[in-house]
Amino acid sequence: MDFSSLRSLITRYCTGEESWVDSRTVYIGNKVPPPGTEAYILQRFPDNRIVSSKYTFWNFIPKNLFEQFRRIANFYFLIIFLVQLIIDTPTSPMTSGLPLFFVITVTAIKQGYEDWIRHKADNAVNQCPVHVIQRGKVERKQSQKLQVGDIVQVKENETFPCDLILLSTSREDGTCFVTTASLDGESSHKTYYAVQDTKAFNTAEEVETLHATIECEQPQPDLYKFVGRINIYLDRNEPIARPLGSENLLLRGATLKNTEYIHAVAIYTGMETKMALNYQSKSQKRSAVEKSMNAYLIVYLCILISKALINTVLKYVWQANPNRDEPWYNQKTETERQRHVLIRAFTDFLAFMVLFNYIIPVSMYVTVEMQKFLGSYFILWDDDMFDEELGERPLVNTSDLNEELGQVEYVFTDKTGTLTENNMELRECCVDGHVYVPHAICNGQILPGAAEMDMIDSSPGIDGKEREELFFRALCLCHTVQVKEEETVDGIKRGIHQGKSTSFYISSSPDEVALVEGMKRLGFTYLRLKDSHMEILNREEEMERFELLEVLNFDSVRRRMSVIVRSSSGEYYLFCKGADSSIFPRVVSGKVEQVRARVEHNAVEGLRTLCVAYKKLTHEEYEQTCHLLSSAKLCLHECDKKLAEAYDVIEKDFILLGATAVEDRLQDKAADTIESLHKAGMKVWVLTGDKMETAAATCYASRLFHRNTQILELTTKRTEEQSLHDVLFDLSRTVLRQHGSMTRDIFSGLSGDYQDYGLIIDGATLSAVLKPTRDVTSNGGNYKEIFLEICRNCSAVLCCRMAPLQKAQIVKLIKASKEHPITLAIGDGANDVSMILEAHVGIGIMGKEGRQAARNSDYAITKFKHLKKMLLVHGHYYYIRIAELVQYFFYKNVCFIFPQFLYQFFCGFSQQPLYDTAYLTLYNISFTSLPILLYSLMEQHINMDILKRDPSLYRDIAKNSLLRWPTFIYWTLLGVFNAVVFFFGAVFLFDNTTFTSNGQLMATNTQMMFGNWTFGTLVFTVLVFTVTLKLALDTHYWTWINHFVIWGSLLFYVIFSLLWGGIIWPFLNYQRMYYVFMQMLSSGPAWLSIILLIIVCLLPDVVKKVLCRALWPTTTERIQNADKLYKGHLSEFTPLSSLQAPPTRKHVRRGNESQNHTHRRTNWCCLCANLLSRNTP
Repeated sequence: MDFSSLRSLITRYCTGEESWVDSRTVYIGNKVPPPGTEAYILQRFPDNRIVSSKYTFWNFIPKNLFEQFRRIANFYFLIIFLVQLIIDTPTSPMTSGLPLFFVITVTAIKQGYEDWIRHKADNAVNQCPVHVIQRGKVERKQSQKLQVGDIVQVKENETFPCDLILLSTSREDGTCFVTTASLDGESSHKTYYAVQDTKAFNTAEEVETLHATIECEQPQPDLYKFVGRINIYLDRNEPIARPLGSENLLLRGATLKNTEYIHAVAIYTGMETKMALNYQSKSQKRSAVEKSMNAYLIVYLCILISKALINTVLKYVWQANPNRDEPWYNQKTETERQRHVLIRAFTDFLAFMVLFNYIIPVSMYVTVEMQKFLGSYFILWDDDMFDEELGERPLVNTSDLNEELGQVEYVFTDKTGTLTENNMELRECCVDGHVYVPHAICNGQILPGAAEMDMIDSSPGIDGKEREELFFRALCLCHTVQVKEEETVDGIKRGIHQGKSTSFYISSSPDEVALVEGMKRLGFTYLRLKDSHMEILNREEEMERFELLEVLNFDSVRRRMSVIVRSSSGEYYLFCKGADSSIFPRVVSGKVEQVRARVEHNAVEGLRTLCVAYKKLTHEEYEQTCHLLSSAKLCLHECDKKLAEAYDVIEKDFILLGATAVEDRLQDKAADTIESLHKAGMKVWVLTGDKMETAAATCYASRLFHRNTQILELTTKRTEEQSLHDVLFDLSRTVLRQHGSMTRDIFSGLSGDYQDYGLIIDGATLSAVLKPTRDVTSNGGNYKEIFLEICRNCSAVLCCRMAPLQKAQIVKLIKASKEHPITLAIGDGANDVSMILEAHVGIGIMGKEGRQAARNSDYAITKFKHLKKMLLVHGHYYYIRIAELVQYFFYKNVCFIFPQFLYQFFCGFSQQPLYDTAYLTLYNISFTSLPILLYSLMEQHINMDILKRDPSLYRDIAKNSLLRWPTFIYWTLLGVFNAVVFFFGAVFLFDNTTFTSNGQLMATNTQMMFGNWTFGTLVFTVLVFTVTLKLALDTHYWTWINHFVIWGSLLFYVIFSLLWGGIIWPFLNYQRMYYVFMQMLSSGPAWLSIILLIIVCLLPDVVKKVLCRALWPTTTERIQNADKLYKGHLSEFTPLSSLQAPPTRKHVRRGNESQNHTHRRTNWCCLCANLLSRNTP
């Protein structure tokens, strides 16, 4: 249960269920209603303060610490630190306390700074001045002091301070223009309407005299939904009730445009505004790499406990011999002797846990966070992904999923605005079977009379002419388009051309603009909406006025919209336009078959089609319609349901007029991008609300389907002929016939030896498939599993007629399948938000349907073509970098702590540390952290151009291949091997020791003072150099920064050791490392031993890589070798598909043996060169 739900329940419980209501009453101007009208109910509402920050000055420290210690690694190190403070442990509490303090401090500073920025932004908004009408005057107050019920005056280009109900405007018709770009990204000017009975209250004095109350629903986050009513008290009689809808609600964050001023009443304030409710945090997504890290952490925690347990048991076994109990250098106190043996054993177990705790890499989490945060800027800085037309760069809304871009297996994409440009143009319209094409072209010449030209049959007769003009009028009237006259835009006069204002059309729907502009080319021009009258100009340049009476807005369920208008002659018309599936069943007359045939023809061509119908209303029918709509709108409860029922009653018995066809062009390089994703092993699904024929044509154009693809249909049309059970099993047998039970995953993107299948499914059939089956017989089975099996064997899937929720259901279905693939969803509209939030990675396109998808996504791009580089290049790099980082961190910590484990066998399990406290503390913080961080930011194992050119390289890293258990075990065993070499190599070098004249122990074969700190320093020196050089061998992309950091970190270690042991530091009580490092380096054999041990440690890994590259090279390794061979010009000379393993001798002709021998010798040289000296750009 989330905290908001819990808070809601507590409020209901504390205040009493009877006081909890689903609606609120707002008193306009905070004035008590007239006596005797209704009871005055005092309600408490929050102030208008916006709080986007997480912390306050008082709760920052406790709240931030609580959140940080919820992480298992931080909590573990806190426990270790507390154990070191409580009991006598072999290492100082500083060894774990300082790294933990560093991690906590850095994270707290980062989060504190981010929250301080949010506080500044909040204060700027909360202290912004607003104009409020009080006592008949306009007064200024801070935005945060605004209360529900206050009457606000907003001027042009000002932002609305809270959610407001529009009362009156400076315009006579009571309308105002608003842009909601900050809410949904739509830059178009939307029209909002004042309440009819209050629009005459234009001055502050008049507004002050208004007595009214508003009843409305409690705050909810839907931007496009609002239900309420206003009760206006004009005298002491019953109040006048008027319905309120979303067209009366001005949302916080929107901006007033081209309207001098408005008066409105505050309805929702502060954190109850729709904007604030929409900015709540989304559910946290976790990457596959993070899950692998947590799994590895648990393994290493088990290893740590095992080490501590083994040493504890062996200590007591070793001390069981009386001669070995309590050596003189480790004698127990009297208190310790009297303790129970179990308590002593538990204390020793904790001490060993402390000693070995560095095997858990706490600094890895900080490094990973920094790598993700800094690495995300490479997407932001990518000039190839910059859109010059929009002037926009990609957005990274979360950096936690960078590496997930390199693991995508399924891509779910919207069609309109994502694969297509969402730039609509009317191609033709069909009236009673006669087709009209704007600006028709014949023999290369634009015909002057083309607007009226019939492209199929002879011109229509007199009746047909009337129907044609009625069709054009319907499209000029049935819309929500706004006209922006250029002579008044932003107060600049632009002039009038031939009595007509040069204007442009604005609408939230590009389809509507295309239709109105198309009508303009066909001779009917929509001029404006003025005083509730729509004005159009016909072909004879005569103005026609229609009074706009009602608008039945479009919704995705009905898939149509209607208007009711009254002509100047007093006739009532209801014009309706919508999808063919929602219009044809409601038509009673008209040339249905001819229009249907043309609609199907245009759909196959990939055009978006709409049907247009009308009916005449008598005055009585209009009155009934008004009463029906008014009753539904005045309902506070289930208003949407009752409106839908009213629309269903009103919109029927139509006469069909015709249909339109609008073209939406495919985006640039969309087909190339989809083809590349297929070659990379990804499956692409198109999820769209369009009809099947239109969507299928787009899929062919974008190369999702090929001409040799066998299309399988799982649609309503087919399930009407056969049962769903039979259709599913027929399709299952079809796809499995050729290659049995093997799935298409194996063959995706490969040669044409296997038949390509493409599946088309519609929304209605999908609902039936996902619906649980009650009777599961031997012939039945689970439809969901059969459907998934069919999809696995199809190279592409098209889902048409999808509702937004169904898109999310599809993504969820694939996510929950037995393979648990990584999914990516990409879309540009508000209807794509649900699937973007559901997928592992959500990408929004900053398109023409608003920015809601971009706001709710993890990443945002401007064009679909940029997805190719984002996945194949950035995703590839992110994954290989962070995979190396994770494995390397565990490897270097095994190298670090395993010698400490071995050392216990040589010190009587006395918990004596092998390394000095400074080395224990700084190993992960300073000595080895920077090289791996830089590697994880800059490594490019393959040239960027090659990754774009050969998408199949993406397959080498698929399914988390670099973080699988065999790879993890190899890195762990390599760390153990290196640790054994460090330790026993040093033991072997110092096994022959003698006492000097002053009683010190000296190694005879090295002439070096021998002690436990010297021994530990030698092991630590070999350790630091080995793990750093191991990373250098793994680096393919060398720059001066790599050289500076890698060799600089080694130099820093040497300089630090010289200073740490060469100076008597006054803040240390004792200095056990004094002169140890310098004395060690003064011995020549010590230098030789360090070099030998480093070579021995690195040699097996080098040999293994050389053999694997020579005998079993991956595609990536073959390209690396060839790129080295061709000196980085591989992409210019060599087809990547031709890079194969070296040919065997039996396939080589005898005359070419010497050439082949030379080639193979060059190849082997290249292999070694790749490991020991990478190409430097």
